[in-house]
Amino acid sequence: MKIEPIETSRLILRGFTKEDALWAYSIWNDPEMGEYLPDEAKEEIDHEYIKKLEVLGEDEECCYLIPVLKNSGQRVGTCSFMLSEDKKLYDIAYCVHKDFWCQGYATEIAQGMIAYARIQGAEKVTILVSKGNVPSNRVAVKCGGRIIAEKTYKKRGTDVTMEEYIELISMLNPL
Repeated sequence: MKIEPIETSRLILRGFTKEDALWAYSIWNDPEMGEYLPDEAKEEIDHEYIKKLEVLGEDEECCYLIPVLKNSGQRVGTCSFMLSEDKKLYDIAYCVHKDFWCQGYATEIAQGMIAYARIQGAEKVTILVSKGNVPSNRVAVKCGGRIIAEKTYKKRGTDVTMEEYIELISMLNPL
């Protein structure tokens, strides 16, 4: 799914391109940066998986974006959203490269996607956050999220089960 870039105070959230595949892979499959993500950490590059990532920008169901610094175009992380059939619910995700941790970029990315969803007429936004991911849980709360459910998932290619919260941000009754 393609959209016009989303602009925040320091970032532009632009569409995912083929050239972003290795960047995304380097984050999602890193043991530290990807600790709470569904992808398993890999010691060797999985070229077949990278080929699948190269076409994420063409995905019809999920909008994959790359946040870049306005002043330099340097990539900061990855983010995405999926919307319900009626386009009233957006499910957002974000991941920031560790070189940019603790600088407010995750909050800015999430707020940018939430603002976009609001403009598009969304009534609700959800964020799935691993229970152990304290910084990401803080981001969800800063954005107005409140826990509405819990669930588990297995990290791809492993037997590791992760617990996560589903955090809801209502556009109808903003907190």
